[in-house]
Amino acid sequence: MKDFSGVFTALVTPFKNGDIDWNSLKRLVRAQLDGGINGFVVSGTTGESPTLTDEEKQKLFSFIKSESGGQVPLVMGTGTNSTADTISATQAAASWGADAALVVVPYYNKPPQRGLFQHYQKVAASSSLPVILYNVPGRTITKLELETIEELSHLPNVIGIKEATGDIEFGAGVVKACGPEFLVTSGDDGTFLQLTSVGGQGVISVASHILPKQFSDWCARARRGDRNPQMEFERYRDLNSYLYVEANPIPIKMALHQMGLIDSPELRLPLVQLSEPYAAELKNKMRAVELV
Repeated sequence: MKDFSGVFTALVTPFKNGDIDWNSLKRLVRAQLDGGINGFVVSGTTGESPTLTDEEKQKLFSFIKSESGGQVPLVMGTGTNSTADTISATQAAASWGADAALVVVPYYNKPPQRGLFQHYQKVAASSSLPVILYNVPGRTITKLELETIEELSHLPNVIGIKEATGDIEFGAGVVKACGPEFLVTSGDDGTFLQLTSVGGQGVISVASHILPKQFSDWCARARRGDRNPQMEFERYRDLNSYLYVEANPIPIKMALHQMGLIDSPELRLPLVQLSEPYAAELKNKMRAVELV
């Protein structure tokens, strides 16, 4: 099994005139690899998975796999609020050559903990693909509780969790309960270094799109016990927070466009381009840290 620790960028899906912009995506993948990123998540929330067709998801994965040339692991976002659909998506990802599946807590229908356990149990048993849980109650409402995570960690194919609550005490509890072999990676850029300090092993990141070298360096040093990265991150904290001034991935797409890494900040409805004056203020914050 491949190593899923370190910095994984949850890739945006660039669009142009309604279609996937393959040239921008090629440029973006190259910049990420040159920046030392440890892996990619394809078709996650940041990739606008709800508005991608199944055919687009397959083409997207195949393109990124080809462009990355096996240099880094590829994790496919396969989670939905239907167990049957999640199983189907996970099996498809396995057939395409994904290295793992990122499976979000089912959203909207608010299952109890026993339902969440059975959901993940059936998904994990449906293929040989390693499964990474994704706990993000800010988007799903329902949260995986510590006892459920610990129980799931004993299933053969469940290898880790993207812990996006930003609650360091909770994350430390997961590390302690599940042991060092269970991957605990952050889903919150603003607190990922703090999670690393209590045993976390990396981050699935949005800000790494525009700060790949910094995030890769900070994460590697923090995992060695260096506390300086936290102080260095403070220079970028205001910008990082501003990447959520409207729903992700609206601001990060504008930031990538302002840096010239993607041709257009276009999104698919119901998401829309970052509004003014937010776009101007985002550029000011990027200018302050010499990104534009």
